[in-house]
Amino acid sequence: MPFVQVKDLRKTYQIRRGLFGRAQALDAVAGVSFELEQGSTFGLVGESGSGKSTIAKLLMMAESPSAGTVTINGRNLASMNEREKHDFRKQVQPVLQDPYSALNPRMRIGRIIDEPLRIHKALPDEAALNLRVSELLDLVGLPRDAGSRFPHELSGGQRQRVSIARTLGVNPSFMILDEPVSALDVSIQAQILNLLKDLQDKLKLTYLLISHDLAVVAYMSQRVGVLYLGQFMEIADTEDIVSHARHPYTQALLASVNARSGIEGTMEVSGEIPSPMNPPSGCPFHPRCPMAQERCASEKPMLRKLESRHWIACHFAEEISALTLTTGEKYYV
Repeated sequence: MPFVQVKDLRKTYQIRRGLFGRAQALDAVAGVSFELEQGSTFGLVGESGSGKSTIAKLLMMAESPSAGTVTINGRNLASMNEREKHDFRKQVQPVLQDPYSALNPRMRIGRIIDEPLRIHKALPDEAALNLRVSELLDLVGLPRDAGSRFPHELSGGQRQRVSIARTLGVNPSFMILDEPVSALDVSIQAQILNLLKDLQDKLKLTYLLISHDLAVVAYMSQRVGVLYLGQFMEIADTEDIVSHARHPYTQALLASVNARSGIEGTMEVSGEIPSPMNPPSGCPFHPRCPMAQERCASEKPMLRKLESRHWIACHFAEEISALTLTTGEKYYV
């Protein structure tokens, strides 16, 4: 059985405009399904507003789903009692986007790292807490004297290492990485990604990686899901995504990565992602798709199997030439 299993997950918010306005449904997540094997990484990629962070909140039980099921390590989240939820939250931990805003500027680093341990009463005394903090600082590559510093005394990369150390303190088995390097300088991003990969190998961690950058997702993940307006446009193993992307939206994301590396892309997409309160008819991507045809505006494509482990939601996938991510053997580093 997969370590994480998500089936037809949905989240609908009722949005009211004005004091007397009628409530309107907003489908932030519109029926997604995916699986993660233990020790692997599943990458969620898409623009802001595609539903990535809402899925993360649902998996951390920060939000309740409107429909669908989430099973983690054999446990259905909807059937947990309060005690089970308390234990569960130790096993599922996030690493957030901005390492500075995620850390209390008035607390020293050692206190920040040991706070979850105190909340969960994981260790018996101060000596054990101090020893555990030192171990965690070593684990993420920070000097032990960093524990006496404040967040503003550290660089952005060091602050993200602190966030990772705090997350690891309660020995999680599943980590949700929500844009973990997007707020960092490019020169530091590779260091943090390599640290996360090393920790995954050493501690047998399972990751859900959220990013708008397909190069980051390709470097870290074994399988990738491309989201648009709360729906999967394409799901495949990473090698298939980076070498045989068929959905026009995936190709647009690949082309943007190639363009950053000075390689001319073959797909250009204009405009912005539509509001989920007023989604387009038919294929949600058709207003921006340079390959859209009349059928796309009236008929919504279902997610279907293109090849063995390659799924796509496009009427004309077989007719679209594959686009390749060509930023190097490692894609990112």
